[in-house]
Amino acid sequence: MRIAINAADLDHRRIDGTRIYIQNILKNFGSASRDRRDHFLIYHENEFNPELAFPVFDSYSIKKLPFPYFWTQTRFAFEMWRTKPDVLWMPMHSLPCLRSKKTKTVVTVHDLAFKFFPKYFPRRDLRRLNFFTDYAARNADRLIAVSESTKSDLLKIYPFMREEKIKVIYHGYDKDLFNTPISPGKIQKNKIKYQIPYSKYFVFLGAIQPRKNIGTLIDAFSMVRKDKRYQDLGLVIAGELGWMYDDVMKKIGKSENVTAAGKIDPEDKAALLAGSVALVSPSFYEGFGLPALEAMASGTPVVAADNSSLAEIVGGAGMLFDPYSKENLAEALMKILESDKLRDDLGQKGLERAKDFSWEKCAKETLECLKG
Repeated sequence: MRIAINAADLDHRRIDGTRIYIQNILKNFGSASRDRRDHFLIYHENEFNPELAFPVFDSYSIKKLPFPYFWTQTRFAFEMWRTKPDVLWMPMHSLPCLRSKKTKTVVTVHDLAFKFFPKYFPRRDLRRLNFFTDYAARNADRLIAVSESTKSDLLKIYPFMREEKIKVIYHGYDKDLFNTPISPGKIQKNKIKYQIPYSKYFVFLGAIQPRKNIGTLIDAFSMVRKDKRYQDLGLVIAGELGWMYDDVMKKIGKSENVTAAGKIDPEDKAALLAGSVALVSPSFYEGFGLPALEAMASGTPVVAADNSSLAEIVGGAGMLFDPYSKENLAEALMKILESDKLRDDLGQKGLERAKDFSWEKCAKETLECLKG
């Protein structure tokens, strides 16, 4: 079977959860396939980001197709029409309008945040996301949702859709980076590298954008620091700039003991998490919530917003809170700080919960969906 894959997102400089998803699927497709007749045609536009590298199996053909305008709908679409693969997998919310009816199409939908929180997206991006996601939802043969929450949202937004059209396939985590012992020396070197001066700190991990609700986290953290016991406590905001981030960055700059660590190298994430009191995920909406899974796999307690996929992925292995209440979040942070037993219990529960997820399983189920 000839399986075409749009991997153009791996050309981007900024690394986010969706690009980590594509990278790890490609790391595992070659070994997941048991049929020697399977051939993976992997297309991109320019040059892959070296940080998003993946092994090239014998069954892979990498095809670079440079073109300056609307690549997915022009050069890539023409290639799909010309080659007519058996199946086309689009790992992002889009689908070429020009394509052969002989080609089965499968689209992964990561989240529908732009439908529920449009004010948190630039207008140009909002128009693009709505148009291409609507088109893919109506015209793809199958959809992959990365959580039951995302599946539920798809059925709400597109009530005409048959439930059987959607397959839920969870993300995994990198077992070479997480769920491995981290020495105190490594944690200390990491703190020096990212200029983290605190002996104790909470950490946020993700792109800096309005949906992540970082302002509420900073407010809750400031409330906790009013307790004299926690004057030296820190908050580390780790992640690259996304969009509409000016207000958050100004707030970080004005807040005491709050550090913007910027982009974290993948090999440093586990040490950053291991050195923290807990990971805090205050987002208003997540399609999956990969940092929460990575924290659980590291044995780090998770404090997460009780909404969307976060409650689903964390399950009973984390502490949930109302993302619209800084008081509720501050209360959760205080509980974590005041109880060694609670931190240990959540860490152990997280390790157990993380066993339910793997990139190998994700790739296997995705390949079954493509071939089914």
